[in-house]
Amino acid sequence: MPGIEVVFLDLGNVLAFHDDDMLLRRLSEYGGAPPEVIRERLLALWDPCNRGTLAGDQLRRAISQASGAATVMDAQAFYEIWTCYFRIHQEVLPIVEALLSRAKVALISNTNEMQWRFLRPQLPVLERFSALVLSYELGLAKPDPEIFRVALERVGSPAEACAFFDDVPAFVDAASALSIHGQVFTTAANFRVQLARLGLGGLASVGR
Repeated sequence: MPGIEVVFLDLGNVLAFHDDDMLLRRLSEYGGAPPEVIRERLLALWDPCNRGTLAGDQLRRAISQASGAATVMDAQAFYEIWTCYFRIHQEVLPIVEALLSRAKVALISNTNEMQWRFLRPQLPVLERFSALVLSYELGLAKPDPEIFRVALERVGSPAEACAFFDDVPAFVDAASALSIHGQVFTTAANFRVQLARLGLGGLASVGR
């Protein structure tokens, strides 16, 4: 295996946790529909949201409707609810900091403009990443192989010299199909182990 030059990371449930049940509860409290009904309604909205084709006031109307509300929530209420369910993964950040001295680190994320605007200031480490590959900016979303091809082009490394960490196995499989070393992310502790297996050891004492 060639040496790993680039480590691509996902955002959600890697650098920042998202508590989907919290989001559903808040939307249910606002609009009145049961959380399980809202979950089903959101399934059709996530892909266009991540691709940036459903955004702004149109997104606010769609989420309000999914919540069961008879009227569209105001912009401030929407921002607060739409960003309430994120929590920075503090345990993983020291590992990422240490990793930056060993390899290029880049982001590949399915996200939308509002949630990205909320999270980015809370993750200053992102300013040191070699590339930020965002679905809503590209109109592409994982597991579309094209988003991984764009990421490889931006970092300028062959797939075989790159690793990709994501909590969604289907997205990892899509990266692996392009010869990227796909890894399912679970915990910060396991992340250290996986990095060591990829030849990026020496981080075991970081982030404990």
